Amino acid sequence: MTAVTLTRARLEELLARTAGRPPRIAIVGDAMLDVYLQGDVERISPEAPVPVVRVQARHHALGGAANVAQNVAALGGQAELVATVGDDAAGAKLRAMLEAIGAPGRGLVTTIRPTTTKTRVVARGQQVVRVDEEIDHDVQGNDVRAIEVAVRRAVDAADALVLEDYDKGVLVESVIRAAITQARQRGVPIIVDPKYRHFFAFGGATVFKPNRRELEAALGAAVDLDHPEAFPDILRRLNVDRLLLTLGERGMALIEPDGRTHRIPTTAREVFDVVGAGDTVTAYLAAILAVGGTPLEAAVIANHAAGVQVGKSGAAAVSPAEVLLAAS
Repeated sequence: MTAVTLTRARLEELLARTAGRPPRIAIVGDAMLDVYLQGDVERISPEAPVPVVRVQARHHALGGAANVAQNVAALGGQAELVATVGDDAAGAKLRAMLEAIGAPGRGLVTTIRPTTTKTRVVARGQQVVRVDEEIDHDVQGNDVRAIEVAVRRAVDAADALVLEDYDKGVLVESVIRAAITQARQRGVPIIVDPKYRHFFAFGGATVFKPNRRELEAALGAAVDLDHPEAFPDILRRLNVDRLLLTLGERGMALIEPDGRTHRIPTTAREVFDVVGAGDTVTAYLAAILAVGGTPLEAAVIANHAAGVQVGKSGAAAVSPAEVLLAAS
């Protein structure tokens, strides 16, 4: 197992490519709207033993696959998001926010399900409660067919494909196969951020990026990073080219097709909020691979971006300038 470094010149070169010829990234997955209600707690409710939060500010953020699109846009790429939204105020807000960052909404499929919305109530910097509004069973029927049409259009023009799964129903197996088959036919890299429901359905991915808990739950066994002899078997079982295992405060581990493992230590100086860090990693992986970086180079740069992101509040975008500053 080897540690990894990247020269400053190469880092600058790869980030400059994303500005010189903006990579086109097709993102297929579960989009969310994050709502933050911020205020103060001055008393306990007389109705129940819970704090009363006097809301002083409200703001919205793009979450899930929409946050990947936001990060692609922030690093200079062109993102096309294929996802579902509801015919509701949250869906309209999500569309407007995507338009504001230059991400076209033509890949958004309107369904009768509500837009997945996560509302966080925050008082004095601490989250008090989170309220989720969603229907997360797999999409069906005409919705699946509409998603597949949008996938074919997006992948046909893409330099890389991202499959961003939050188990909210967009990435059913037929959508996954349609996206991966077309991407492989075109020879573009495929980055997968999986969840539990369809974990073994992403065969053919270029980089498969679970966290350690997700991988161990899927395999039904602990993963021993100090004894990587089993990694080639894991790759064969998943039928993917490479495994990028995210390890929280321990950074990442990239497992190559021959079983070689590269350790990428965390670069975070301060961890304020881990929400959205995985989305940032996925976006940078896709963009750097799209402009010709190797999977190892992409993982190192994505790790720097994650180190910046966790120092921010909520799901937030990370710019190349911030990555360069963090890597100095």
